[in-house]
Amino acid sequence: MKTIHIFIIFIAVALLQLLVPAKMIYDKESVLITGTVYKFKTQPIDPNDPFRGKYVTLGYELTTAESFDSTIQNRDRVLLYLEKDSLGFAKVKSVSKTDLKMGTDFIEVEVDYYNINANRVHFNLPFDRYYMEESKAKPAEDIYRKFSRRNDTNNQTYALVAVKNGDAVLKDVYINDKSIHYYIENEEK
Repeated sequence: MKTIHIFIIFIAVALLQLLVPAKMIYDKESVLITGTVYKFKTQPIDPNDPFRGKYVTLGYELTTAESFDSTIQNRDRVLLYLEKDSLGFAKVKSVSKTDLKMGTDFIEVEVDYYNINANRVHFNLPFDRYYMEESKAKPAEDIYRKFSRRNDTNNQTYALVAVKNGDAVLKDVYINDKSIHYYIENEEK
């Protein structure tokens, strides 16, 4: 009798260990499939990343937003409500510590610091790593760095991010409207 209870507990724990990662994968896939897609302009990064080789580290131009909420403190979690500019790039519509129920896409970020004199919230976007096959991550980062450091205004690098109900998933990195995978494949030839 005791053996059957242990076996049932074992099966329940095993199923739970399978269901938790499956739910996490399902949630991210749901955002990718049904979320609103935004383009976030990227900027050059420090090439001395100690973890380079497994992912591409991204920096973004969008790191501040206007806010007149004087209750915001450093390290607070705030919601950035998004909208698109005329070129389809993401911009912040408003910042709030609570859900405004605006029916607008939003992402949650941590406040680095709040400059009360300038009414500016400074933050980092939560999708700053683009994971790739390990053999392609280093060439991708080199290509990304090469294009993002050029002073040529015709070169534009951006991340394509799906947003839904506060979740954000990085879909791809683009250079001049072509996926970074295009550049990797053409450099390998």
